[in-house]
Amino acid sequence: MRTLYPEIEPFASGFLEVGDGQRLYWEQVGNPAGKPAVFLHGGPGGGINPKQRQFFDPKRYNALLFDQRGCGRSTPHAGEDPDLSRNTTWKLVEDIEKLREHVGVDRWLVFGGSWGSTLALSYAQTHPERVSELVLRGIFLCREEELNWFYNPGGASRIFPDLWEEYLAPIPEEARGNNLIEEHARLLWGPDQAAAEASAFAWTGWEDRLIGLVADPDDRVKDPRTALAFARIENWYFRNAAFLRENQLLEDVDKIRNIPGVIVHGRYDVICPVSNAWELHKRWPESKLFISPRAGHAAFEAENTHHLVEAVDAFAE
Repeated sequence: MRTLYPEIEPFASGFLEVGDGQRLYWEQVGNPAGKPAVFLHGGPGGGINPKQRQFFDPKRYNALLFDQRGCGRSTPHAGEDPDLSRNTTWKLVEDIEKLREHVGVDRWLVFGGSWGSTLALSYAQTHPERVSELVLRGIFLCREEELNWFYNPGGASRIFPDLWEEYLAPIPEEARGNNLIEEHARLLWGPDQAAAEASAFAWTGWEDRLIGLVADPDDRVKDPRTALAFARIENWYFRNAAFLRENQLLEDVDKIRNIPGVIVHGRYDVICPVSNAWELHKRWPESKLFISPRAGHAAFEAENTHHLVEAVDAFAE
């Protein structure tokens, strides 16, 4: 069973001004002369963490990780500045290109999980000539059915009714209809700071506690600034269908048919059902699909980690 590589510190890091008043934090780990790769974190709004550096063999990879607009160490931070009008999928695609040019890379392996898989596919379909390989985990295509499954009644709520009650808690009972994404938006951007934070904790807690095969009731973001950024950015993207037309990433898959790709998805992923990965693989039969039989959505569950590290290692060869 493959496991993560040992902890590692960046050999370079900094901030890049990408326009629109946005300043992105980035870091590089591994071998400066190694195979280029870029890691796209989830959320959107999740930010990077040191453990994500460990998917890459430090002897063979030069991996870049960065905090996307509005989160992590990037500024302005959505936990403090709620204006997300300059935060879209296509702005992030432009940011990836600016980072690639900044570090002097011609082509790179693109690794993305959850929202990171959405962004990786969007980037690859826009700039296929810049992508050497794709490693995707927990496929999220940001379609209406997927958003309804997780954020509105009748989907994941039926599997975790107790945790669903906590997701609902900040929303007045009379407003608990079939568009809870919009109802949370009213709170997240409303004038009442306490109500905004309660919504943010409910939103992030619902996702945090369902990320693994076994729900952990204590696994949740506890910092209000981080919770507000995560919830606001996700809510903004999902209210706008990630600025994609419905089924866009499936319909445009021919643009990446010649890019070697690996898809990893947990069998018991209740955030992004495994049917997402299956549909993508059927449209893209050249890809390799690994369904982890004892895993959920999290990248750090043992079987998901095994397949991800195995794929990244294989592409280094």
